[in-house]
Amino acid sequence: MSLLNKFFGREKEEETTMEKLNIGIILGSTREGRLSPQVGNWVKELADQRGDANYTVIDLAEYKLPLLGESGADASGAAAWAEVIAKQDGFVFIVQEYNHSITASLKNALDYLRAEWNNKAAGIVSYGSVGGARATEHLRGILGELLVADVRVHPALSLFTDFENGADFKPAAVQADSVNQMLDQLLPWSTALKTIR
Repeated sequence: MSLLNKFFGREKEEETTMEKLNIGIILGSTREGRLSPQVGNWVKELADQRGDANYTVIDLAEYKLPLLGESGADASGAAAWAEVIAKQDGFVFIVQEYNHSITASLKNALDYLRAEWNNKAAGIVSYGSVGGARATEHLRGILGELLVADVRVHPALSLFTDFENGADFKPAAVQADSVNQMLDQLLPWSTALKTIR
């Protein structure tokens, strides 16, 4: 290999490693009156201020996924879901706690795919009466099975202190620091896992 080829090869390699990661912010609820769009947009605003990755809100409600295994279901939503998840290098899950767990729609969406999730990293931002802690613990187990490495820092939002009247999202100032700490862990993990895909 000539010196010129070595130089251009290395330049291309450095260019590839400098590309920004794609991080999907997944809204994990499809219910009417859900609060996840408020939380997801807040996380995106904080993340975009960092300028260190391409952050995209991915609204599960837009994909109209039928229950996995239903006969006669339209496959177009599932194909679009697979495509958008495959493009991501990492994720931030916006998780609501329902009956001490994650939503049925999020579990269904996770189950739809396998390879598209594998060897990526995730952060979790949850909310609920106890900050969505129980939903987060359930989600961590599911992510482990899908070969998604979840980071330790976990912003947990309270319906009582971070939402006015349980409906209008007004996070305590400390929550922004928690989101940034979570992203500080998510990006290196996403970078590292990209090397084995």
